[in-house]
Order: sequence, then C-alpha cells, then structure tokens
Amino acid sequence: MAAFFAAARQGRRDDAELGTGVWRRAHDRFRRGLDRYHQILEGTEDDALYNELVVVADQLGGLLPRVRRVCVSAQSSSPSTGLDIPGALLQVHRALSRAGNALATTAEAAAMTRLDGERWDVTSAGLDSVRRRAQLVFDDVEEAERALAAIF
Repeated sequence: MAAFFAAARQGRRDDAELGTGVWRRAHDRFRRGLDRYHQILEGTEDDALYNELVVVADQLGGLLPRVRRVCVSAQSSSPSTGLDIPGALLQVHRALSRAGNALATTAEAAAMTRLDGERWDVTSAGLDSVRRRAQLVFDDVEEAERALAAIF
C-alpha cells in the first residue's frame, strides 16, 4: 500500500515539475527506455555478459537526472500541456526525442546481444553495438543540454 501512495506522490510531483505536455512525455519516454533496458538485464543468464551490460545500464541510468533537469527547465520556461512543441525549444525537444529513441535501440541491441550470447559465446561485436548506441544516447542528452543553455 505504501508503494501506491509513493507512486501517487511522485506522479503529482512530476505533474508539478514536468507538466502534462511534451516535456513530461520526453522524460517518461526516456525513463521507459531505461526500464526496458533493465528488463533485458533481468533475463541475462551469462555472468560475463550481464556484468558488461550492467556497466552500460549504470551509465545510462546516470543520464535520467540530467534529462529530468532539462525537461523541468524547459517546462518552467515554456510550459506545455499538449503536444505542441514551443518553437524556441524545438532543438531541445528534438535532441530529447532522439535520446529516447537511441535508448530504445540500445535496449534492442542489448536484447540481441543477450540472445547471441546465450546461443554462442559472447561476442565483442554485440557489446560494441550496445556501447555505440549508448554513446548516441549520451550525445543526444548533451546536445539537449547545450541547446537549452544556448537559449538561457
């Protein structure tokens, strides 16, 4: 029961800080991508592969507070309650959207690497693909931060 109330409090806090529009959606999309990546980790039986994928998961998890800060700042300067992207922050939203999409493809690459690792030996090519895709997530979050800083 306590978890229910904690989730409700977090939802109200998110509504207050992120609004209900595009900034909330961008933040939630990123968080869902992280959740998906962690779900893939849960099914990994190979210890060596799991350990490699956890390192990437930890690095990606460290981006969530940064994404939240960008979204909170964007919401406070250009509040959004719908699907319209404030024109001045178009580049910020575009970078956040790319980060969310790149995170989804990183999770997909981790899933494929996990499948390959369970059938054969863990290949560095699969892990390299996960790392390359994760780097795109980092790049996109950094771009969102730069675009927001350039406006303010």
